[in-house]
Amino acid sequence: MVSPIRFKFKIFTSLVLVLLAVLGFAQPALADGIIIPDPPPWPDPPPLEETWLTIRYHRVSVSISDQIAVTRVEQEFLNENDWEVEGTYIFPIPDGASISKFVLWVDGQPIEGEILPADEARMIYENIVRQRRDPALLEYIGKGAVQARIYPIPPGGTRKIELEYSQVLSQENGLIKYVYPLNTEKFSARALEDCSVRIELSSSRPLRAVYSPTHQDRIYIDREGDHQVTLGYEEYNVLPDQDFELIYTHSDDVVGLNLLTYPDLEAGNSFGQEGYFLLLAAPSVEIDQVVPRDIVLVLDTSGSMEGDKLFQAKEAARYILTHLNPEDRFNVIAFSTGVKHFANQLQPVSKAPQAISWIENKPALGGTNINQALLEAIAQRNPSEDSNTGRPLVLLFLTDGLPTEGVTDIDQILSNTKNNSTHYLRLFAFGVGDDVNTELLDTLAEDNRGLVSYVRPHERIDEEVSELFSKIQTPVLSNLEFDFGGLMVEEIYPPELPDLFSGTQLMVAGRYRLAAGESGKSTIRLTGSVNSEKYVYSLKVNFKADSGFSEVNSFIPRLWAARKIGYLLNQIRHQGENSEWVDAVIQLSIRYGIITPYTSFLVEEDDLFSGDGWEEQAHELVREYSGSAVGAEAVDKADAESNLRSAESVPQAGVPVDQYSGDIQQPRLKYVGDKTFFLQGEIWIDSLYDAAAMPVTDIGFGSDVYYQLLTTRPEWGKYFALGERVIFVVDGEAYQIVSEEQGISSLPSRLSVPESNSGASADGGVSAVRSIRSLCSMPFLTGLVMLVFGFKTRP
Repeated sequence: MVSPIRFKFKIFTSLVLVLLAVLGFAQPALADGIIIPDPPPWPDPPPLEETWLTIRYHRVSVSISDQIAVTRVEQEFLNENDWEVEGTYIFPIPDGASISKFVLWVDGQPIEGEILPADEARMIYENIVRQRRDPALLEYIGKGAVQARIYPIPPGGTRKIELEYSQVLSQENGLIKYVYPLNTEKFSARALEDCSVRIELSSSRPLRAVYSPTHQDRIYIDREGDHQVTLGYEEYNVLPDQDFELIYTHSDDVVGLNLLTYPDLEAGNSFGQEGYFLLLAAPSVEIDQVVPRDIVLVLDTSGSMEGDKLFQAKEAARYILTHLNPEDRFNVIAFSTGVKHFANQLQPVSKAPQAISWIENKPALGGTNINQALLEAIAQRNPSEDSNTGRPLVLLFLTDGLPTEGVTDIDQILSNTKNNSTHYLRLFAFGVGDDVNTELLDTLAEDNRGLVSYVRPHERIDEEVSELFSKIQTPVLSNLEFDFGGLMVEEIYPPELPDLFSGTQLMVAGRYRLAAGESGKSTIRLTGSVNSEKYVYSLKVNFKADSGFSEVNSFIPRLWAARKIGYLLNQIRHQGENSEWVDAVIQLSIRYGIITPYTSFLVEEDDLFSGDGWEEQAHELVREYSGSAVGAEAVDKADAESNLRSAESVPQAGVPVDQYSGDIQQPRLKYVGDKTFFLQGEIWIDSLYDAAAMPVTDIGFGSDVYYQLLTTRPEWGKYFALGERVIFVVDGEAYQIVSEEQGISSLPSRLSVPESNSGASADGGVSAVRSIRSLCSMPFLTGLVMLVFGFKTRP
């Protein structure tokens, strides 16, 4: 039990950390709560990694009001070992957090824990590493902790942990970030039965972007107006290998713009600076003015659609026609051997019920005349209307087969469509089943600022169509263009900007280059139109500005690389082998660890960093990508590329888990910040390592030098935590963790002086200390301290 005086001191320490968070020093924790088992009382106990308990479930509930976050955690640990387990529970405290509740339940009785400052917690981490020769805990270096002694847990027994903490979330350039430490990969014997995070976010200012760089594709977001959002993430039989990160922004503008940057630390900066950026554009969900559209549903009614496919397609059409906006116009075209129109011209929304009845009577008969259907759909509107109204012409094109009537050559169909399309055309394609031509559908959507969705045989057409249409139901801004104000930006993805819809957000990833002496300051402008009227939204930026988010923005390079790989794979599939594209895909996959279904063989390569290994992978990639544009394999590839091209969250490295037993297998790829490590033999190797050009400094595992480096370079702890054999690169120099007796005997002078805080100069550090002293002299803080020491703790 913690004494009242000691407990009050810990609260005061936490409050000081909150002040540091307000000043912008907060950084996320690196892993969640774990139980560290004591060695079994045997002559030759097993290594630590073989004694971990199983985390049965991990449930997190978060309430964020403006910038105050309260996090509640519940975990249950199961002892699946054959022996009784004792140990220590450790939860690394996020910087700036104040613990308000910690309870360990033992046989229905609560036992409170002790809050340790970073220096005491560090002793625990290092002692365990020394005794058990397991460096996994070294990523915790520099963190405080909640600690509790775990009394014997019998085989099959469980222990439940409840914890609550609050923190002030810092703001940088209009962005606010919350991180929950969800990475359990090293510390659970099996996959979690249940893992969930629920966040209720409310703000007095209008919310714009709400984005998870780690879990965007796996969370449900419910926006209740501009001031309240609920997010939910839940997975079963999963082994999380990423912390849960959330970014949200405020803006009083109808469209909020925000910029995140991350420097390319390995690119060299003799001429200036290079880096990566992510630009977010998010509109209000409370829209007064919606872009009216002309919508044409182009529906395949050929003989192959007979049965469930046509029934579901008709249900999809019903959904679309009952969810049109009041100012929209529409028409329906049914095509098989020939083409039939619901009406001779675009109709008002009031005619939708008649169109639904017309569709219901359409049978599945005949061939597939795709060329004629597309051309007649585009011709629904006179081109002269484009410049007069500015209304997007939206084609929703649904087919389950190949062209068999009329023009059947794919290149000719694409050429005909391109020659008749306009700047205002938006084409969304739905390929039903595996007998579609992926080259045709991909190119139609890509050339006309749309998307393609492939409805596989086990999926429902109406669900896929209604999900996409609900996302594009309320357009806010069309014909988007970005102006970066003269700054050098390149390799931007997506290269063609889609329209902006209410309830969604546009994410643009790219690279920037600054010349020597260039300030990096500029104004980014987003231009778009509503009813032929131009609107401009602007954001003042500084690409060189130090950011408190710089470390946690390390996801940006990997996200950019994923999108670029998606575009390159698409080029290879549609245009054939090109050595430059193939080499670029392999280089990006290795550098950033982007492993797709068609580059997964890279992970298994035991000679990945040699010329021979590289050439072998190039041949393998070309072999994988040769083949037809039709069939299940072609659709798989198209789906994979599409997911990469539009990636919103960082692809996971993944941890192999046996689907039947839940047992954890050895991964061969891991992400650490912006670095990628591959397991080659028994060594984790940084993808930046060049054996031919980089001399290596050997550091003996567990040696005095090893622990001295953790003092002068605590940020290296996350690399040390990978294992006993690691090669990593910092500032172009390679370091290798080797056996204790093989390492250097003393710390080199260049490494003996602690580095200043990342992104902060020495002067900045002095200024920060002065700022803290100034704050501590403020009357309100004096009163706060008195209030803290007036707290009473329960016995």
